[in-house]
Amino acid sequence: MSEEMNYDVVIVGGGPCGLSAAIRLKQLAGDDLQVCLLEKGSEIGAHILSGAVFEARALAELFPDWEERGAPLDTPVSEDEVHFLRGPERSIRVPPALVPAPMHNRGNHVISLGLLCRWLGTQAEALGVDLFPGFPAARPLYEGDAIGGVVTGEMGLDADGRPKPHHEPGVVLRARYTLFAEGCRGHLGRELIERFGLDAQADPPHYGLGIKELWEIDPGRHRPGLVLHTFGWPLSESGTGGGGFLYHWGDNLVSVGLITDLNYGNPWLSPFEEFQRCKQHPLLRGHLQGGRRVAYGARTISKGGLLSQPRMVLPGGLLAGCEAGTLNVAKIKGIHCAMKSGMLAAESVYEALAGGDPGGGVLEQYEQRYRGSWLYDELHRSRNFGPALHRWGPFLGGLFNLLDQNLFRGALPLDVHDRKPDHEALRPKEECRAIEYPRPDGEISFDRLSSVFLSNTHHEEDQPCHLRLRDPELPIRLNLERYGAPEQRYCPAGVYEILEEGDGPRLQINAANCLHCKACDIKDPGQNIVWVPPEGGGGPNYPNM
Repeated sequence: MSEEMNYDVVIVGGGPCGLSAAIRLKQLAGDDLQVCLLEKGSEIGAHILSGAVFEARALAELFPDWEERGAPLDTPVSEDEVHFLRGPERSIRVPPALVPAPMHNRGNHVISLGLLCRWLGTQAEALGVDLFPGFPAARPLYEGDAIGGVVTGEMGLDADGRPKPHHEPGVVLRARYTLFAEGCRGHLGRELIERFGLDAQADPPHYGLGIKELWEIDPGRHRPGLVLHTFGWPLSESGTGGGGFLYHWGDNLVSVGLITDLNYGNPWLSPFEEFQRCKQHPLLRGHLQGGRRVAYGARTISKGGLLSQPRMVLPGGLLAGCEAGTLNVAKIKGIHCAMKSGMLAAESVYEALAGGDPGGGVLEQYEQRYRGSWLYDELHRSRNFGPALHRWGPFLGGLFNLLDQNLFRGALPLDVHDRKPDHEALRPKEECRAIEYPRPDGEISFDRLSSVFLSNTHHEEDQPCHLRLRDPELPIRLNLERYGAPEQRYCPAGVYEILEEGDGPRLQINAANCLHCKACDIKDPGQNIVWVPPEGGGGPNYPNM
């Protein structure tokens, strides 16, 4: 029999959104409300990965004395550059006047989001929030037509789903209101959006796959606070959107990465290999030469913007942060947006419960608060940024965004829609040029498996596969035959392999390698792969990503 626990509010997700919501609730309610937060990673921050350049606006609202409290914002932006990579050797620095205004980073900080979330976790715990790392929420708890909490995942099942000797059933966590803050493409959020039709009036969501490495470099090359963004090569060779980043911070540390838009068409493209090529450009290689990689990871980001946002309220539940698509594509930032949306959700829940609300209702005041906030204004002004690049490409779309953002401040009276889901953009393999990627040199570029090793990824081997196929035959019948098995290339961890056997090819799923990036759940052309959480604590263990 499952254990049951009762709370006023259950929060799913220990990222910046969920932690900010938990803190704001306890700031308002003190001991009057019992709040718990579930995090699927082994500890707060273990699954957190971001660039990251951080705008402290929401943090300053949450903790006006954040500096005195020791928030890990130690590297202010000192230099801010955008470069167009014209090819594997050439580049042009874009004059600041021609960079869309939201991309400027004066006053921001280069941070580790993992370290910030760990710090937020200590603040939440000090306020009395019950933190439960290593406990993924497996499914919503439905009570009639409303959400009444969540059920955590079972522990100790074997690969066939049978209980092992140390089996523990999931815990039922009942709540008057449940806040879903799982981050981009949360599996519960996906279920709730579909079940309650929350996206009926929205454009399809759009995503990018961010792949990042952390390097320790020669102190003589270190320029603390340098923020460098790139666009163009190598993604431009295949007509793919996205761009690179390189940030100097900490003790001789550099965060370097590439975001690949997941609406790409060529099934032979590999975001991992594109990233390895990108680092070989002299502009980036010069920063990394002589250094060493210390960490690797990947995560998808929500890029659809305001026009792709679902409704954020449902009976007994609320969606917030990247779960609801609050990332600001124009700024290439989502942390401050996630924090603010979590705070708005918390304020709405507190107002309802303090006024005698028994729970289970639809908190329309959350969406009203959102529409009256600086967050909504910011996202409304940037609503066309991503769709314009998707529809018209980096040059025409970029020109539109320059005029929209710098001249009209995002106030042009039109909406640019992108109504084609990312997975439908993939073209048949015969229509596309195969891409031959160079072998890694072991100095700047590397292979997948040595990269996954640096993510500290671990899963219990004898457990049900958390990458589920709706139709086990579709990977061969559709993916291989029509698209050349693109899952072998879009996965940044080598999870998927086509093996040739006596009775024909079959798909091998190496689930133990999974970084929980969710790219397969998004990009699979048949929408056949469904990501669900593995046993609690499984996955990457990022130290400071």
